[in-house]
Amino acid sequence: MLAAYHGHAETTQMLLDKGADPNVLNDRGQSPIAGAVFKGSDEVVKLLFERRADVYAGQPNAVDSAHMFRKEDYLTLFGVEQQ
Repeated sequence: MLAAYHGHAETTQMLLDKGADPNVLNDRGQSPIAGAVFKGSDEVVKLLFERRADVYAGQPNAVDSAHMFRKEDYLTLFGVEQQ
């Protein structure tokens, strides 16, 4: 979660390669991909999405965060229709 949130793509990649779950939620119910969307960490968002991170996991989820912060490129990546 912290590696993703702070935009550390190489560390996130290493953790995923070692078996880290891209869908684990923190104690506040937030997912790594939603944190990366919030912070605008393009490389981490793409990496987590490619590793099957659930864009609907957590609250707010990655899709909600992308809508909130008008991150249209993430919505396109996620295959979500933009409003």
